[in-house]
Amino acid sequence: MNEKSYTELMKLGAMKRQRKENFVQDLYIDMLLSEIQLGIEKEKLLKKIDCAIDHRDKKDFYHLSKQLIEINKRFGT
Repeated sequence: MNEKSYTELMKLGAMKRQRKENFVQDLYIDMLLSEIQLGIEKEKLLKKIDCAIDHRDKKDFYHLSKQLIEINKRFGT
């Protein structure tokens, strides 16, 4: 039988908690980076859409609008 001491069990428990905390931190970081990426992509597209409107370029406007819709779908917004 493989019995562990109280100290070993406490160390294992602390290590498991640390792994869970690291996972949650990594998840928050990924979410933050995705949000930043979405903001940058949307901002660029919106500027291009404004430019297409200014130049009365319907083809570009529709193409860029579809891209914006796809980005919103991809990020669930």
